[in-house]
Amino acid sequence: MTEPGEIASFRLGYVPGATPGKWARIWAERRPHVPLELVGAPTDEVVERIRAGAVDAGVVRLPIDRAGLHAIPLYTETTVAVAPKDHVLTAVDEARLDDLADDIVLRPQDDTLPWPGDRPGRAAASDPATTAEAIELVAAGVGLLVLPQSLARLHHRRDLTHRPVVDAPRSSVVLTWPDAENTELMEEFIGIVRGRTANSSRTPRRPESTPAPTTKGPRGRRTGRRR
Repeated sequence: MTEPGEIASFRLGYVPGATPGKWARIWAERRPHVPLELVGAPTDEVVERIRAGAVDAGVVRLPIDRAGLHAIPLYTETTVAVAPKDHVLTAVDEARLDDLADDIVLRPQDDTLPWPGDRPGRAAASDPATTAEAIELVAAGVGLLVLPQSLARLHHRRDLTHRPVVDAPRSSVVLTWPDAENTELMEEFIGIVRGRTANSSRTPRRPESTPAPTTKGPRGRRTGRRR
């Protein structure tokens, strides 16, 4: 909570691959005196920070525990397979899970895709701890990696490429915040991510200054209060 005399701020957590820059630019135009603080962290950590009051809202990937939280959908990500540039997968524009059946498909422990059952391909001897480590293994020729396209772009390497996997599960990204009465700043940010203009925002605005009233003087001349 902001103490008297303290400059207010809005703190937004966001997961790797999310790109809140556009929203931050619009925020700076509408709230130039209120800093927008961006805090990058994995989904579980962002949710923990929201519950602890360390951030005001978060851009996260589902699934999450929604108890005590609001959540509105933002977008659904394309799922891709990352492979070396000389891999046979690069011969097609789009892939299917069956196309990966003979390959080792790495399964990082921070994988966020909502797999309903068996994962594609063959499992590696051990699971890498992070997506970043899995990318290094792909570059070393150990296997392939299936993940949201935004993460593939985040970990881009010149020796790797990716192809959409049309029948793979896709990751949904949501804006989440505490299930309580919204603050004025929270309403402002919701309006920004939903594309509302400044004039259509639900947040109250300072009234425009009104000119001093005028009265008619002798012979119909208008008089006003001189400053």
